[in-house]
Amino acid sequence: MDFNHQMKNRVKRIEGQLRGILRMMEENKDCKEVITQLSAARTAVDRTIGVIVSSNLVNCVQKATTDQEERSMEELVQEAVNLLVKSR
Repeated sequence: MDFNHQMKNRVKRIEGQLRGILRMMEENKDCKEVITQLSAARTAVDRTIGVIVSSNLVNCVQKATTDQEERSMEELVQEAVNLLVKSR
């Protein structure tokens, strides 16, 4: 699977968020502020997972169509749903 520029940028942003959170912890910032930022980072990770899974679903369907795989569309969708559930 290709991970496009948008996906990589999302991960880089998350990386920056995590560095910022670590800095906040080292500076003994308020617990509420740290938790708020951790929650934002978790949301960003969840959304990135969603983007990757949805792109993967499209790729799987396209590949299955060109490869004439025996897998049904329902199986491909179920696989994507399983990936999302597993990520939680």
